[in-house]
Amino acid sequence: MFAVIETGGKQYKVSEGDVIYIEKLDAENDATVEFDVVAVSTDDGIKAGTPYVDGAKVSAKVIKTDKAKKIYVSTYKPKKGEKRKMGHRQPYTKVEIKAINA
Repeated sequence: MFAVIETGGKQYKVSEGDVIYIEKLDAENDATVEFDVVAVSTDDGIKAGTPYVDGAKVSAKVIKTDKAKKIYVSTYKPKKGEKRKMGHRQPYTKVEIKAINA
């Protein structure tokens, strides 16, 4: 059984026991969060869309919230002597899928 959840403007295919990295959530460590379901696969087949997955939820446990490795971005304008180096660390939340309620 798997489900497709939507969070942070992205969709993820998850099963029970999966550990995924998603966009940062405003939740404490060891908290339980629920996600809305876009599609769900059951023994009867795949159901997708609003009337089919109404009330379906995926519960997950927050493992940690952290920042990813730093990436460096450089800008350069030729013949102007203008160079700039910037760094960015994207925040993320690591969650473990506990249950799919369809």
